[in-house]
Amino acid sequence: MYDIAALGESLIDFTPSGQSDEGMQLFARNPGGAPANVLAMAAKLGGKTAFIGKVGNDDFGRFLKTTMEGSSIDVSGLLMDREHNTTLAFVQLSESGDRSFSFYRKNGADIFLRPEEVDGSVLKSCRIFHFGSVSLTDEPCRAATLYAAKTARSGGAVISYDPNYRPLLWDSESRAIEEMRRALALADIVKVSEEELSILTGKTDLFNGAEKLAESGAALVIVTLGPRGAFFYNKTACGLVPAYDVRTVDTTGAGDAFLGSLLFNLRNKTKKELHTIPEAELKALVAFSNAAGSLTTTKSGAIPAMPELSEIEYCVKSVHTI
Repeated sequence: MYDIAALGESLIDFTPSGQSDEGMQLFARNPGGAPANVLAMAAKLGGKTAFIGKVGNDDFGRFLKTTMEGSSIDVSGLLMDREHNTTLAFVQLSESGDRSFSFYRKNGADIFLRPEEVDGSVLKSCRIFHFGSVSLTDEPCRAATLYAAKTARSGGAVISYDPNYRPLLWDSESRAIEEMRRALALADIVKVSEEELSILTGKTDLFNGAEKLAESGAALVIVTLGPRGAFFYNKTACGLVPAYDVRTVDTTGAGDAFLGSLLFNLRNKTKKELHTIPEAELKALVAFSNAAGSLTTTKSGAIPAMPELSEIEYCVKSVHTI
């Protein structure tokens, strides 16, 4: 039995890494892709995880496979595509560490995962199944993602969904909203940013927006707010939990570290229990996840920057909140 299985993109994040002697920008090769990042954080905390997806049968794809194996992620559901290359993303950082992406994905291998290639044995033996909206942008990966979520749900898994909106990957904002909203009906846990909350619900108020997402079927809604922390909502409780005051270098992967640690701590909850987690417990869970996300921003990259359990626990106990 897997604690968490995830389907979606595994790609290379080329992150800024200083300058050459001639003053040219250098980039470091880092493993990335939100679903893989989520699993890496959960696995680092001791969770049993599995990845389903497709990368190119190239040096980048082999690097990603090796990285996931080294992160204790089961890759039996990872396919190596001989016809399409591994997706690449170049990351630019602002002075505050906020990131923006340039994707090279038009013929990226992750897009070409077909429903019949999805490992059903993984879907039927996971407590939580997680997916994001990047795998909803194109066919056949959209069909594969929805098939996997429905199959896992029918097998009793809790479904986690991150509508991580990347405008450059969609034909239009209206199409993105249509597809991201359609997937909400499958989700028990929904994590969104403040921008995504507004796009999906038309609401800017955290409570009203989260309430509208819950009306779509979510038992637990989390809104991540960057340096302001995170907002939680279920049937019995809601509240805002502040982030931790750390020296931010690179925000890449922070939201994934947040979600990976949250899902790890929710791995034994049923959908019914998610509806009624009391306020004090939710605050503690979100504080732990805030610490994981905050600490990830203190280093470059995503998977290489994710903290150990001892570091998260120290942060919660000893680092001031913002």
